[in-house]
Amino acid sequence: MKGGLDVDSIEVYVWLIVFIVLTAIEMATFQLVTIWFAVGAVAAFITSLFSTSLEVQLIVFLAVSMLLLILVRPIAGRFLQTKTVKTNVDSLIGDYATVTARIHNQEGFGKAVIRGQEWTAAAEKDDEIIEAGSRVVVTGIRGVKLIVAKIEPSRTTQENS
Repeated sequence: MKGGLDVDSIEVYVWLIVFIVLTAIEMATFQLVTIWFAVGAVAAFITSLFSTSLEVQLIVFLAVSMLLLILVRPIAGRFLQTKTVKTNVDSLIGDYATVTARIHNQEGFGKAVIRGQEWTAAAEKDDEIIEAGSRVVVTGIRGVKLIVAKIEPSRTTQENS
């Protein structure tokens, strides 16, 4: 033992290995779970340098890990949360389309063009008929069919501006 620190203890090296393994797992998953246990392993490592018993080291490890997991993870999660970007057909929802063939749900017919592609389309309201040339907003997608709602002329004018 040099200068009050016990670097010859096997626990010192075990806690370093635990820290490295937990950090590697966190880097592979980015779930903000094992990182707190890695910090707990650092606390237990520091404790092990002072020749404390294994029981004390385990208590320090668990206490620090649980406190960080319960108190810090929710806060850190909010800061690291990224906004998901809609892709593929999900990105069409909320966009505007032009009706190319009258949409009539009872007749089972209707078409609209969005982003240069023609889709079969159905009105959001079953009793609504939307004439060709009308501007609509995509409110959903059911299979390979756009679900659309007619928009007011003022909204169409704003969109074209």
